[in-house]
Amino acid sequence: MTAPAAWREVPTLVGTQVSLVPLVPAHADALAAVSRDSALHTLWYTNVPAPDDVSRYIGKALDAQAAGDMLAFAVLDTDGNVVGSTRFYDLDATVPNLKIGYTWYAPQVQRTGLNTEAKLLLLTHAFDVLGCASVAFETSWFNHASRAAIARLGAKQDGVLRHHKRHADGSLRDTVVFSVIDAEWPAVRRHLRHKLDSHP
Repeated sequence: MTAPAAWREVPTLVGTQVSLVPLVPAHADALAAVSRDSALHTLWYTNVPAPDDVSRYIGKALDAQAAGDMLAFAVLDTDGNVVGSTRFYDLDATVPNLKIGYTWYAPQVQRTGLNTEAKLLLLTHAFDVLGCASVAFETSWFNHASRAAIARLGAKQDGVLRHHKRHADGSLRDTVVFSVIDAEWPAVRRHLRHKLDSHP
């Protein structure tokens, strides 16, 4: 069954600190610079592409998007500079639910209001536009920074999937799963808006 149009089209989501726009091949040079500056690709438990692998990374994302499996974004700051990337993935309009991930940022915007607002925009679209029953987040057991960041959003930890998949280096990954369900969304939205108002 073909998914509804809203599940196949990448929206442009605009806030006061961040804009999320459809990822395109023209973002490759800027994202390669982000990868180089952040050095996140050197961490064995992440799946951030090395600078010279960004074009292939974008190509694979767009192939998966064409197949209906994900919606990929470039993350822009208020000056219109590309400062990262993120995605909706594992889309299932029949439940409906999805996951938010493949998120990585330039050093200067990590742990700032930009990420908080980006997640608020993504969750708002997922729950209020797509009508999701739940939204999940997954990360490696060893990615403590990511686990803490997801918990700070107000997502609850569902559990750990042991030897669930492999890290980029081939080692087996225990995946920590978090989620927000539709009944929790109003409180999570209030929490994120409070975080933005308190620490813009």
